[in-house]
Amino acid sequence: MTSDAGTGVRPGASSAAVPDGTPGSTPGSTPAGGRSVPAAPLVAERVAAGPARLGAVRLLCVDGPAGSGKTTLAARVRERLTAAGLAVGVVHLDDLYEGWSGLEGSLWPRLQAEVLGPLAARRPGRYRRWDWPAGAFADHVDVPVPDVLVLEGCGSARRAADPVATLRVWVEAPAALRLERGLARDGADTRPQWEAWMADEAQHFVREDTRARADVRVDRDGLVLP
Repeated sequence: MTSDAGTGVRPGASSAAVPDGTPGSTPGSTPAGGRSVPAAPLVAERVAAGPARLGAVRLLCVDGPAGSGKTTLAARVRERLTAAGLAVGVVHLDDLYEGWSGLEGSLWPRLQAEVLGPLAARRPGRYRRWDWPAGAFADHVDVPVPDVLVLEGCGSARRAADPVATLRVWVEAPAALRLERGLARDGADTRPQWEAWMADEAQHFVREDTRARADVRVDRDGLVLP
């Protein structure tokens, strides 16, 4: 996948009102009359109003399978929170996976040691970015202490995040569409890697029961699911 910061292929402020919110909505529901609820304003409103559990930081975990629209949703939520006057940091797990087989292994221990642990202690974090073309860790990325940290990527809402997460979001899309998106972005020659990744993430999500544990579930169009 391709990360926002990168290159290459592979897969405390007080609560503030968020513009264009959906008052009265609840996660996983639609208002009377069946009107679909855009997820970004609802998620932004929920996380802004939620408690900080990672030191003084509200942690928003945006999880779901590759190619489902997590990065797009994370960007929309960040825009709304920033417009509300909150300092928002974003960490994309694509920058931390140690290659195509990096969903498990050292991922979470490194994230805990380099980012979550320091932020919980009200100190800045710092991690090394994975360079996909080079197949190695590259430059360091600083993570200042924000009001909200958006942790985006497959595996971000695993059970280990529960004690510190303010909100857990699941984004989904049909497998065929996700694969199509991935190959269009990364190239047809990455099909074997994409298919292997999709198998790995499917096992991970079953093991972690990620979808059922999510506070908000979102479809491929960025709308809240029942």
